[in-house]
Formats: sequence, structure tokens, C-alpha cells
Amino acid sequence: MKSEPTTFSIDDLAQAPGQRTCWDGVRNYQARNFMRMMAVDDHVLFYHSNADPPAVVGIAAVVRTAYPDSTQFDKKDKHYDPASKPTEPRWDMVDIRYVRTFPKPLTLDELRKDPQLKDMVLLRKGSRLSVQPVTSGEWKHILHLAGR
Repeated sequence: MKSEPTTFSIDDLAQAPGQRTCWDGVRNYQARNFMRMMAVDDHVLFYHSNADPPAVVGIAAVVRTAYPDSTQFDKKDKHYDPASKPTEPRWDMVDIRYVRTFPKPLTLDELRKDPQLKDMVLLRKGSRLSVQPVTSGEWKHILHLAGR
């Protein structure tokens, strides 16, 4: 899951009430569909995008599966979608909780140089989705890198 640290960082999650938050505002169908596949207790990598440097900074866990994103119905919210109706919502969100922050961020450049991660969706040119899949092999390798 990607977030700009100036908007919502892993530190914000760690300091949130109950160390939990909803992951709202996703307005891409493919990213939404990835969220719909999430299950309670699935772990996710927390990635700081538009950071200097961009990096995987820690782990969160899903505590509530996909449900309608309330911001799509709020005319005052920047994520308002006039085409979405409460009877037929287009957009979902999940709830996550803080698990841990890595001792050292794993930078995008560092990940790109690792041959074991060459096929990772995050590292593909033009990959801009805020929610992306990670294979079990990639997950294990990133945890290995984070543990050094």
C-alpha cells in the first residue's frame, strides 16, 4: 500500500487511535479490486511514495475487509464521486493496523538493484497503483532485507 508521507505516513498509523485507520480514497478499479481480495490478518508492506527517497518503511495488517468507502458520497471530500450511489457504491476501503516500522527504509533504488525482486509490480515502469500485489517470495525476501 502506497501513501505519500506528507499525507499519511507509517508514523501517522503508529500514532493513530488503536494504531488503526481506514484506507480510503482509492479511485482506481484495479487497486480497488486488489483491496477486495484482502483478508483479515493479511499483512501489507507500507510504502512511502513521493518521498526522498521513496521506500518500503514497514508493515501493516488488514483488520477489516473491503466495505464501501464513505468519502465517495461526501460532496465536501476530495474523493467524492458523483456517479457513485449508496445503493451501488463503486469504491471500497479496508481497515489496517500498524504492525512495525523497519529499522531502515528499503529504498526504491535498493529494491530495483535486487535481482530477486526484478518482477515485483512496484518496480515496473509506470507502476503507480496505490495498492499492489506482492508474491510470497517477494514478501519473504523483503522481510529478509528489512531484518539485516
